[in-house]
Amino acid sequence: MCGIVGYIGKGNSVEFLLNAIEKLEYRGYDSSGIAICGDDKIKLMKKKGRISVLRKSVAVSKDFDVKKGVVNTGIAHTRWATHGKPSDVNAHPHVSQSGKIAVVHNGIIENYLELKKSLRRRKVKFLSQTDTEVISALIDSLYDGKDFLKAVRDTVNLLEGSFALAILCSDFPDTIIAVKKDSPLIIGFGDEENYIASDVAAFVDKTKDICRLEECEIAYFKGDKVKFYDFNGKELDKKVTHIDWKIGSSTKEGFEHFMMKEIMEQPEAIKETIAPRIVDNKISIKNLDELVESVNKIYIVACGSSYHVGAAAKYSFEKMTGITTIVDLASEFRYRIPAIDEKTLVIIISQSGETADSLAALRESKRRGAKTLAIVNVVGSSIASEADHVIYTWAGLEIAVATTKAYSAQLAVMYMLILYISSRVGKISDDIYREYVKHLLSLPDFVQKMLEMKEKIYDMAKKYKDKDNVFFIGRGVDYASCREGSLKFKELSYLHSEAYAAGELKHGTISLIEQGTLVIAILTDKKLFEKTLSNIREVQARGATVIAIANEEKLNSVDLEVDEVVPIPNVPKMMLPSLTVIPLQLFAYYFALLNDRDIDKPRNLAKSVTVE
Repeated sequence: MCGIVGYIGKGNSVEFLLNAIEKLEYRGYDSSGIAICGDDKIKLMKKKGRISVLRKSVAVSKDFDVKKGVVNTGIAHTRWATHGKPSDVNAHPHVSQSGKIAVVHNGIIENYLELKKSLRRRKVKFLSQTDTEVISALIDSLYDGKDFLKAVRDTVNLLEGSFALAILCSDFPDTIIAVKKDSPLIIGFGDEENYIASDVAAFVDKTKDICRLEECEIAYFKGDKVKFYDFNGKELDKKVTHIDWKIGSSTKEGFEHFMMKEIMEQPEAIKETIAPRIVDNKISIKNLDELVESVNKIYIVACGSSYHVGAAAKYSFEKMTGITTIVDLASEFRYRIPAIDEKTLVIIISQSGETADSLAALRESKRRGAKTLAIVNVVGSSIASEADHVIYTWAGLEIAVATTKAYSAQLAVMYMLILYISSRVGKISDDIYREYVKHLLSLPDFVQKMLEMKEKIYDMAKKYKDKDNVFFIGRGVDYASCREGSLKFKELSYLHSEAYAAGELKHGTISLIEQGTLVIAILTDKKLFEKTLSNIREVQARGATVIAIANEEKLNSVDLEVDEVVPIPNVPKMMLPSLTVIPLQLFAYYFALLNDRDIDKPRNLAKSVTVE
């Protein structure tokens, strides 16, 4: 949540900071702000609303004319509200009462009320409702006028919770201090200038040489030099990593929205994820043998769409490997006592690799002796670094808040993992294994075929755009796809939708079906086709309008007699979720488009959930 950027160098700090937070606006977009050091004081601008509002205010302010040829220092922030409603006052950066200290913050300070009471007893006044203002006030109270670094270090050792910080002090106009605990922060190294960001997308067009701050680490920028310390003041030796990301991946490239661009990129994302891991028609994942050895139980732990990936994979995991597989929400898993031990494999799925609940679940699993495997998209992220093994999806940068191609890439990894484990435990013959691999290699082509139906899906969305209540029903693996479809719909449309196991309708939910209720039914599982068909008849009898997503092979033998039909090509059951999700994504996108929703930045949502 929230986007942090910082700049130090002889370039135009203001222009870089504004451009950078625009690239991070998907992380938070209810307010934004910027602070720079100049003329022995901190110059501040904060505005409620989108970054365009901030940019206009900065443009007419003389305070933000930076001097050329000297070190320019600044920090900026785009906010997703946690403490206090969106407003100019609650926006970051937060400046201390003396005006000397400015802070931007991602995370949550759990003991801020206690600290705030203590500071108030010392006559410190607060303007905002945020936990972040406490940080700037606390640093100021501990600052002796000489040792800025010590004041920061003393402060962070008093904070409880999660925080990524970028901090300015007016007495040190050529200095920034960055701090990381349980919330991502990345350093970028340029030519006589350096950068700070909560996501590499902020500066990937400037440099690809980076260093990720690890837990309880501090980066001290002085001019164009950087030193690293732990919270005890010990200096650290950090290595620079070169990343290979395409700059073009952070632009729309002619599409109206990032989401449509990313929907259309799914065949390539799946191909990039699969192709390097199939060698001589076999799944090749290095160093995984020891991890899956002696496993008698699998937990798949994730949040949001990543959780739906696990739900879709569960059916094939159990059927093809014979290993008991449990799918759990990370936010629930971490607060109970899961029955895991050294023979348990815990698979953590996270697009960002920084999801707070998933990271906590990973740490709890390791503490209990389980083997851990991470499936993430961001190289070197916290979850990737702490898991026993990591499989990266190669989906590329995903900007739209509602995930599409990252979801599809995660599914592709799960298919490979299922085949790999089932082969290792001897649950699949060589002939069947080779046939599955063949289908896996063809998956991008099948997804492309589904994308070619986008005009048909647009017409359906146009026809039903005035519906205000949608139900998704299916059985087995189709039910898992329903949950992702429902999530996409509610994320983008801001309307009520629910996914139900079709067999559960008669246990109460069918009372909500009335004349004209839109029901999207998925029935691609051939063994469950007739049963789901019966459930369709039940909702039709109550007046529902039905869109059916069905296996094209079955459509040739059965007259569905529904309002709309979307055919799905014949692929192995395991891989069906990769195809059924495409019309669901497109329907949600076009429905939102036709209802004038903010597609790339849906209200109240943020891309990277780094708080509980």
